[in-house]
Amino acid sequence: MDTLAQSGDRITRITRIVSDHLEIEPDEIAPTDRFVEDHGADSLALIGVLAALEAEFKVGIDQSELRRMTDISSVEQVIAEIGAR
Repeated sequence: MDTLAQSGDRITRITRIVSDHLEIEPDEIAPTDRFVEDHGADSLALIGVLAALEAEFKVGIDQSELRRMTDISSVEQVIAEIGAR
């Protein structure tokens, strides 16, 4: 699978996880919508997203990364960086 296809697959999976934890439909969240400011996510929801991402992608994500993980695009970037290690 090429890098672009991998990225698209990751974004789809991330969007599903985020929408589940923020209790919104996947088509209601754009890649650059901010979880807190645009969708009212609280810290408990964000921790749930983090745990679900770790399980889905079989990676460990340090909680300090939450500061960077503000939207779908930034989450995809963090996951890609961890996968490249």
